[in-house]
Amino acid sequence: MVTTAAEALAKVKEYYGTLTKEKQNLKSKTCCSADSLPPMLREILELIEPEILDRFYGCGSPIPAALEGCSVLDLGCGTGRDAYLVSKLVGEEGCVIGIDMTEEQLDVAQRHQATMAERFGYAKSNVDFRLGHIEDLKSAGLGDNTVDVVISNCVLNLSPEKERVFSEIFRVLKPGGELFFSDIFADRRIPKALHEDPVLLGECLGGAMYTEDFRRLLRGLCCMDFRVVRQNKTTIGNPEIEAKVGNIKFSSRTIRAFKLPLEDICEDFGQVAYYRGGIKGSEFSFALDDHHTFRQNKPMLVCGNTAAMVSETRYGKYFEVVGDLSEHHGAFPCGPAPASDDGSCSGGGGC
Repeated sequence: MVTTAAEALAKVKEYYGTLTKEKQNLKSKTCCSADSLPPMLREILELIEPEILDRFYGCGSPIPAALEGCSVLDLGCGTGRDAYLVSKLVGEEGCVIGIDMTEEQLDVAQRHQATMAERFGYAKSNVDFRLGHIEDLKSAGLGDNTVDVVISNCVLNLSPEKERVFSEIFRVLKPGGELFFSDIFADRRIPKALHEDPVLLGECLGGAMYTEDFRRLLRGLCCMDFRVVRQNKTTIGNPEIEAKVGNIKFSSRTIRAFKLPLEDICEDFGQVAYYRGGIKGSEFSFALDDHHTFRQNKPMLVCGNTAAMVSETRYGKYFEVVGDLSEHHGAFPCGPAPASDDGSCSGGGGC
């Protein structure tokens, strides 16, 4: 059993250190059920060293659009698969910082930097891998308001101090910056005995966030509205672990949140948003979340929060929003996506 934050981190570090030797050491499918990558990312994937891919794990595809020229922070970068995908997307003028606490994983990521830069046609690598803890990004040299985007792939659940992690994320993000991550969520709070089980912790189940506690945590950090982009039922694939967790239902979710002063429910100001196109890979439509897909040049009525998300962020140059906040019409009837198996609303605000 693990009983303290330090013990939990030590067990996780030990657990994932072994994955660089044999990925088969994973005892479930939880951290290997990645979303299928879109064509643009699959093309980049073909350029990435096999060792990086073979020793990487994840539960989603947490790579947003419109990254050209951005500074991106990858929390728990592991062997660097996502960091290198993003390296190609941000271009030679952008940069990527990968943070991980496991030396064995970082060794794999770092030894291919020169090769990957050459394959992408860069004069030098635009990726900086750093040993560190995601709960303390200041120690890794990250100042306030310094990065455009933070990504993470099935790692935040592993932290025993999640409030510290999210507090650090919003500290380092620039105003209007984006958090885009995939992780494992639960439909209830994990019992203490399971939370302290080192195998369940390492398999991304023991530390899975209860969806409503996650919502409350973000609100406590003044992030009043987040959006679910995708969600899938998690397959465990291990009868022994399934017997341990019993009736707890797990899901893999991809979440986006912005460092913006948003309201806690969707409010109606009579605004209309137009996607004007231009985002590579999303030329004719752009999916903000699981219930807002903008079609090129087609008007869409939006709440004040959605209007801010597409106009006061790096997406602003691709959108036109008509209307402002001068006249309020009450709560916005923003229909949620279909309820998940646990019956909870998938969004973070009124949506």
